[in-house]
Amino acid sequence: MGDSGKQAPEGHQAVLAPSAWVARFVPAAAAGGTGLDLACGGGRHARLLLDRGWRVTAVDRDVRGVADLRDDPRAEILEADLEGAPWPLLDDGGRDRSFGAVVVTNYLWRPLLPRIVAAVAPGGMLVYETFARGNERFGRPSNPDFLLADGELLDAVRGRLAVLAYECLEVAEPKPAMVQRIAAVNRPAAA
Repeated sequence: MGDSGKQAPEGHQAVLAPSAWVARFVPAAAAGGTGLDLACGGGRHARLLLDRGWRVTAVDRDVRGVADLRDDPRAEILEADLEGAPWPLLDDGGRDRSFGAVVVTNYLWRPLLPRIVAAVAPGGMLVYETFARGNERFGRPSNPDFLLADGELLDAVRGRLAVLAYECLEVAEPKPAMVQRIAAVNRPAAA
C-alpha cells in the first residue's frame, strides 16, 4: 500500500510514513511556501508538505504514486526522467525555479546535486536523506554509483547553504540501511 492507501506503483517501495528526518526538519522551514519533492515516489513527503499548507511540486519518472493529488490545486505533478532528459524545473523564462523547501529521499544522481542545492530559495531549506557507502551489506542499493561517500552531502552544500544538521549512520527503520542525511538552509544575504 502506498501513502494514499492505494497499491504502490511498480518500482516504488511502499513506505507509508514520512521519513523521520524530513518530518523533523520541514517544520523549521517557513510554512505555507512552495515545496519540491524530487523523485517523489509515492508522494509521502509531498503529502507532508501539503498537510502543512505548502504548495508542492512533486517530480518523478513514474507519477502513478501521486496521481490522486492531480486534482489538488496546491499540487503540481511533473512526470520527468531526471537522469536522461532536460531539467524539468524551469520557469517561463527558462530559469531554474527555486523552492522554500526541497526534499529528496532515497535518490541519488550526482550530476543533479548542484541543481538541487541551487533550487533552495533564499531563506529556504534542503532536507536530503539517501543511502551511503556501507549499505551494500544490507542489500540494495549496493552499486557505489548510488551510495554517498563519507561527507558527500556536506561537500554538495559547502559554500552555498548553512548546515543545521548532518548524519551518516546505520539505521534500523524503516529497514536496516546506511544513510547520509542533511538539513541545510539558504540564509539570505544581510541587507
